[in-house]
Amino acid sequence: MSRTTESKDPTTATAQIDRRIAELGDWRGSTLSRMRALIHEADPGIVEELKWMGTPVWSHEGIVCTGESYKAVVKLTFAKGASLSDPSRLFNASLDGNTRRAIDIREGEQLDAEAFKALIRAAVALNGAKAKKPKAK
Repeated sequence: MSRTTESKDPTTATAQIDRRIAELGDWRGSTLSRMRALIHEADPGIVEELKWMGTPVWSHEGIVCTGESYKAVVKLTFAKGASLSDPSRLFNASLDGNTRRAIDIREGEQLDAEAFKALIRAAVALNGAKAKKPKAK
């Protein structure tokens, strides 16, 4: 089972994310649920958190990605996406920034699961590499 962090609410972030997915009650909930499962498959040590007014966040030695739902898309934003190789070209949003990259998933769209899991693993590895660098004095 994955680790979770506690929010100010006495229930776990995982339970709150479960509720958020259930509240969506449509394709966005099932899409977010599917992507969440792939995130956990890619990194069983991922930590689930809620930040920024209830946004699901997945972290491992730093933020890996967030999961937001809008009327027309489920958006998965990778905190350091601009530094990641994306040979399958999953990133299709926030492409102009210097740091973040996002994947917008529209109703009926299916993402390449293996390519997505590779992005998750690469983001975790990048966070781990940055965490191990010695700090300058």
